[in-house]
Amino acid sequence: MRKLIRGALVGLLAALASAAGSQEPVTSAQITEWKSVFGQVEARDTIPARSRIGGTLIRIDVEEGSDVTEGQVIGVIHDPKLDLQMQSVEAEIEALQSQLANAKTELARGEDLLKRGVTTAQRLDALRTQVEVLQNRIEATRAQKRVVAEQAAEGAVLAPIAGRVITVPVTAGAVVMPGEVVATIGGGGFYLRLAVPERHAAYLREGLEIRIGETGEGQPGRLAKVYPQIENGRVIADVEVEGMSSEFVNARVLVSLPVGTTDALLVPVDAADTRMGLDFVTVKGEAGEPVARVVVLGETHMLDGAEMVEVLSGLSATDVLVSRDE
Repeated sequence: MRKLIRGALVGLLAALASAAGSQEPVTSAQITEWKSVFGQVEARDTIPARSRIGGTLIRIDVEEGSDVTEGQVIGVIHDPKLDLQMQSVEAEIEALQSQLANAKTELARGEDLLKRGVTTAQRLDALRTQVEVLQNRIEATRAQKRVVAEQAAEGAVLAPIAGRVITVPVTAGAVVMPGEVVATIGGGGFYLRLAVPERHAAYLREGLEIRIGETGEGQPGRLAKVYPQIENGRVIADVEVEGMSSEFVNARVLVSLPVGTTDALLVPVDAADTRMGLDFVTVKGEAGEPVARVVVLGETHMLDGAEMVEVLSGLSATDVLVSRDE
């Protein structure tokens, strides 16, 4: 008689569980483990704009954050000695031109005297040589003038690449030496540079998709390069982020990197119920009846378009979920 009553109760509980809602097994899947690190915004090419001559910086046309184009004049350096050299060369040219005019006059007179037989051909050749020497000296002096003019033109400080001015270590009125940095230009695009602990080096590979921010919000990123040398226990890697803001260079951005996978038990988010500070999941009991099991929940994940929550403890892969129809 007891066996009959027990069987009837089991059947009744199974019928009630079936009528209460649908049943599905706990999902077991591999989820990606993410490591949060800070990346630093850096310019792909950082090139200093240097002075080509020494002198006084009489003008600086850019400041930190200014956008520049390749070859743009960003400052002007003036050296008073070059003006004096230019005046000296021009005076020398004028003197040589006067000597050349006199030598040409002497040559014309010598040719006239040679026709009369008063002078000799040797004297006339000497006059021609003197004219040619003066012409060559004038050309050499003019070349020297062009050199001085080019040196003065090199007083213009040019932007080596197109990009953004990162630093301007000098101000107008400062005395600069040849090769001194007037401004630092960052260009060629911007990227994130990461320093990842070396224990995660085996999981890093080029082309790996990464998440910007702890929750993955923002622009998607791609691991573009992993450097082979480990520095201070860190692996250096570069991440390309399309459309990344370059407003602040060297700014720190939180990045999440996939560093492995782990097996986890997942249940739908709506299958968990919180009561009195505890999380419950309804599962099928040994007799087929619904049983509320206390569980510890972890992070949420998207699995095949459905929002799932990880169960850290309280369930096993053999449990069957029971969801109540509302």
